[in-house]
Amino acid sequence: MPSDSPDVIDGVDLPALTAWMDDVGLGDGPITGTELLVGGTQNILLRFTRANRTYVLRRPPMHKRGNSDETMRREARVLGALAGSDVPHPGLIAACAIEDVLGAAFYLMEPIDGVNPSEELPERYRTDPQWQTALGLSMVDGIAALSRVDLEARGLSDFGRADGWLERQVPRWRKQLDSYTALDNYSGPSISHVDEVGEWLDKYRPETCHVGLLHGDVHFANVLINRDSPELIAFVDWELATVGGSLLDLGHMIATWPGRPATVARVEIPGLPGQDVLIERYAQASGLDVSDVEWFIVLACYRLGIILEGSYARMLAGQATAEVGERLGRIARELFGQAHEITG
Repeated sequence: MPSDSPDVIDGVDLPALTAWMDDVGLGDGPITGTELLVGGTQNILLRFTRANRTYVLRRPPMHKRGNSDETMRREARVLGALAGSDVPHPGLIAACAIEDVLGAAFYLMEPIDGVNPSEELPERYRTDPQWQTALGLSMVDGIAALSRVDLEARGLSDFGRADGWLERQVPRWRKQLDSYTALDNYSGPSISHVDEVGEWLDKYRPETCHVGLLHGDVHFANVLINRDSPELIAFVDWELATVGGSLLDLGHMIATWPGRPATVARVEIPGLPGQDVLIERYAQASGLDVSDVEWFIVLACYRLGIILEGSYARMLAGQATAEVGERLGRIARELFGQAHEITG
């Protein structure tokens, strides 16, 4: 429920935020109508009003990871760069790159009049086959729009390393998995077939790929959809955004599609398009060659599985809740099972 009383709300010091907003010219008077929002698994989202304008603040969790502040800075950068594009995204209002104000980097974005389907699914998405199909195709169109972003024109040509991206994937993510052993009470991976899947990815790695802007974590828990018409309004949670092989977003979407064991969002939308339809629509909307899509689906399982294993490891170390750690750890294991089924 909205609240106007506390001065500090889960890592947001309201007097400090008020003073910072004064300095950057964002309204005047008190902050009112504060409301914590559900979003992601650990980052903090706070909706509030000041001087008749509504804002949504995003900052890292209280137990920050080593790169949490840089991640916030990167999120703000990419949202600002996408202004005026056809990529569905929240509008950036302002960002604070330093950590002195709230103890972490943060940014303010425009509120979006939409609903997260993993939290609230309007009736017609559950019952109307035409709405279900249209929503699925709208998701594909959104990631196809990402693939068309002109990195240089948007000031994102240095947002990630394009050269050698394909070759770096397996060692980069294996290194991250190995790093979890530094966490207390984590004795090693709960996921299976790590070596076998990594070897398959290296053996069948494409020679080339189209490099573009990636959201990096496309699934139904990271979108807002329209209540009144069957369409995607915005991708949210841009913390894994980078430059890389464009087909990876398609791979992520397919690997976590509702109905699959490794689905991230717990939604029931029975009439969503199947994998072949999604791939064909992406090929048409993006104009890209999709012949290597299976490799990118496996990479998505490998990459996301290792990332989610990190949440499980942090749970064991007391840095994440049991609900989050157990659920994401289970999904990590499902992702590697899914990858193993494809790779044999």
